[in-house]
Amino acid sequence: MAITYSISDLAKEFDLTTRAMRFYEDMGLLQPERSGPGGRSRVYSGRDRTRLKLTLRAKRLGLSLTEAKDIIDMYDSPRDTGPQLKKFLAVIAEHQKQLEAQMTDLQANLDELKEHQREARALLAKSVDKAASKSAATKAKAKNVA
Repeated sequence: MAITYSISDLAKEFDLTTRAMRFYEDMGLLQPERSGPGGRSRVYSGRDRTRLKLTLRAKRLGLSLTEAKDIIDMYDSPRDTGPQLKKFLAVIAEHQKQLEAQMTDLQANLDELKEHQREARALLAKSVDKAASKSAATKAKAKNVA
């Protein structure tokens, strides 16, 4: 007999809410069997568990759920893995380009922040030096008057 899982089993294993699990089902990523009165209970197969695992991996890589579904669905008919692998490589190459562009933008922002910090520290140092000089001049004046 094949191993099956309840919605709460998989939600707990993958640290998800049951609401997220139902959302993945609505997206067509999971296709549990229905059982119980009115088919209200979901029964997930090992295939569903694998698809969920692949979906979460795709999300971590930055793929949209639609992209994840397209790729995962291709693996359901493993006649020729060439097109599947080509699609997967194209999708991750695009995401790699996007991430590299984001990294470039983030580095530019960090460099700008560092420059503002240097400028602010320099202004602060001048301000402190002026205040110290003013204080010393006031003390010297007070000595000379006394």
